[in-house]
Amino acid sequence: MFAPGSQARIWLCTQPTDMRKSFNGLSALIKNQMQHNPLSGEYFVFVNRRKTQMKVLYFEPSGYCIWSKRLEQGQFQVRPHARGQKPLSWADLQLLIEGIEVQKYKQFKRYRHAA
Repeated sequence: MFAPGSQARIWLCTQPTDMRKSFNGLSALIKNQMQHNPLSGEYFVFVNRRKTQMKVLYFEPSGYCIWSKRLEQGQFQVRPHARGQKPLSWADLQLLIEGIEVQKYKQFKRYRHAA
């Protein structure tokens, strides 16, 4: 599996995407539909209408890379968003890929030692 840096920006396209698209088609979607720069080094996640396939497009200094996954059972849990895109953290992307949906969570304060 690919592993973007913890500081990498990740964008989920919440509108269904034709999985026949490859480098050129997905980069055109990023530029024209999502209004982002496909050469920015950010990660762009796309899911098909049946929510059984996912592609991640990103740009490295040597060129474009695509990571792809097809589910044999189940679906990716992608909900529509008003803007058609949604920012994700690396943890959110991992949960999406693994099929884990967090319905309710509580984050507790952590002690920070002042130096």
